[in-house]
Amino acid sequence: MFCWVFVTIGSHTSLLAQNRYQSTWESLKEYQTPDWFKDAKFGIFIHWGVYSVPAFKSEWYPRLMYQPGTDEFKHHAATYGTQDKFGYKDFIPQFKAEKFDADAWATLFKKAGAKYVVPVAEHHDGFAMYKTALSKWNAAEMGPGRDIIGLLSTAIRKQEMVFGLSSHRIEHWFFMNGGRSFNSDVNDPTYADFYGPAREENETPSPEYMNDWLMRCTELVNKYQPQLFWFDWWIEQPAMDPYRKTFASYYYNKGLEWNKGVVLNYKNVSYPDGAAVLDIERGKLTGIRLLPWQTDDAVGFKSWGYIPNEEYKSAKYLITNLIDIVSKNGNLLLNIGPKADGTIPEEQQQLLLSMGKWLDVNGEAIYGTRPWKIFGEGPTEVIGGSFGDAKMKPFTAQDIRFTTKDKNLYAITLDIPTAPIAIQSLSLQANNGIVAKVELVGSTEKVVWQQKADALIIQAAKQYPSVNAATYKISFK
Repeated sequence: MFCWVFVTIGSHTSLLAQNRYQSTWESLKEYQTPDWFKDAKFGIFIHWGVYSVPAFKSEWYPRLMYQPGTDEFKHHAATYGTQDKFGYKDFIPQFKAEKFDADAWATLFKKAGAKYVVPVAEHHDGFAMYKTALSKWNAAEMGPGRDIIGLLSTAIRKQEMVFGLSSHRIEHWFFMNGGRSFNSDVNDPTYADFYGPAREENETPSPEYMNDWLMRCTELVNKYQPQLFWFDWWIEQPAMDPYRKTFASYYYNKGLEWNKGVVLNYKNVSYPDGAAVLDIERGKLTGIRLLPWQTDDAVGFKSWGYIPNEEYKSAKYLITNLIDIVSKNGNLLLNIGPKADGTIPEEQQQLLLSMGKWLDVNGEAIYGTRPWKIFGEGPTEVIGGSFGDAKMKPFTAQDIRFTTKDKNLYAITLDIPTAPIAIQSLSLQANNGIVAKVELVGSTEKVVWQQKADALIIQAAKQYPSVNAATYKISFK
C-alpha cells in the first residue's frame, strides 16, 4: 500500500515523499531486493561472543552447560565448578578481546572478496556486542569494554563493503531454561535481567518480551544503519506476526529515508515470499529460485563460534559451493568464529584468503551476474534444504555451473579439468545459441574448442590460472 504526497507551488507539483511501507503483508510484498545484494554474491558472517571463552563444542554452550547429562554440563562442572558457583555470567570478565582490531578484520574480509559483512549483534545468550540502552549486559560496559558492532561498522564501511548485522534475541526467551531445573545461578534474581526469561520453548513469548525484542531491533537500526538485518528461525512464532510486520515496515522505511537498499533475511516461513530474502542454514537449493536467496554456512562443520578442535572445510568445498549457489540466484554468507582475544584463527584466515585469490581471477563470473536458463549440468547430485553441508559430495570437473553478465555466458567447471570438457547444454541440438568465442578467464592461452551436435567440446588447458575451479567466458554469434 503506497502513499504519495504532492505539493503544488505555483504551477509546479513536487514529489515530497516516497512511498512508505505499511505493516501489512500486502504492503511488504511490494519490497524489491536491492541491486547491491543481487550483485554482491559473497558476504562474511561473524559469530563472536562470550561463548568464545569456554570454546567447548559450539556456541550453544551457554544453553547446554545448564542441561544435566550433556557433555557441556559435565565439562563445565569439572573445569569451572558447579553452575551455582560459576555460571555463564562469570565468563564475561574473561572475554577481554584484547587483540581485537576492527580494521585488520575488515582488511582481511576485503582480501577475501567479500562485499558485505554481518557480525552477530546479540546471540541467543543475551549478551549484546554493542552499546545498548536496554541492558547493562553488553560489550561496551562489560568484558571488552568497547562497542564491537560500532567499531566494525566503521571499519567495514571504510573498506567500502556493506555493513549488516544479525539479532538472535528472540531465542533468548527459552535459551537458558535448563538452569531452572536445578541449583544454578539462572535462579538467582540478581541476574534475572541477563538469564531471563528462561521459559519453555513451547510457551508463547509475553507481549513485554516481544516488545523488548522490537525495541532492541529498532535500536540497532537507528544506531548503526545496517543495510542487512539477519534473523534466525524463532521469529516465526505465530504471536510474533504483528511484530515481524512492524519491524519490516519500519526497517524498509528507514532504508528509503537513508536512500539505501536494505535486506531483511529470514528462515523457513517467517515472511511470505517476496516480503524479505530467504536464508537457508548450512544448505542450499537444488535449482534456480526466481527470487534472490542466501545460504548461511560456516568455515567449519562443528560450530559457528570458535572451538579449538574445529573440523574445517576445504577451500575447494567453499569455492565450489559459492559457485553452485550463485548459479541458482543465491548469495553465500560465510561464517567465521574469532577467539575470545579477538584474533581470527590462522586456518580461517587462510580459507578466506584462498577464496579471495580465486575471486581475484574469476570474480567477473560471480559478481554482478544473474542465472542463465539452467543453473548447470553434471553428475554430482546436490542435496537441497537446510543442514546438508556435511552430506555434500565433492564436485568434479564434469560438474558445470552457468552465470551470465553483459550478454556473455560463464561456464565454470567445479574442479580443474585434466581431460576435454563436454558441455551438453551448449550442443547444437540444445539450440541455446551458436558459440562465437571461448576464453579461459585469467589466461591468455588460446582455447581449443568445437561446438558439435551433442556438446560443446573444450580441450583442457596446458595451465590454469587458478585452482579448485576454472571459468570459461563464452560469447555467441
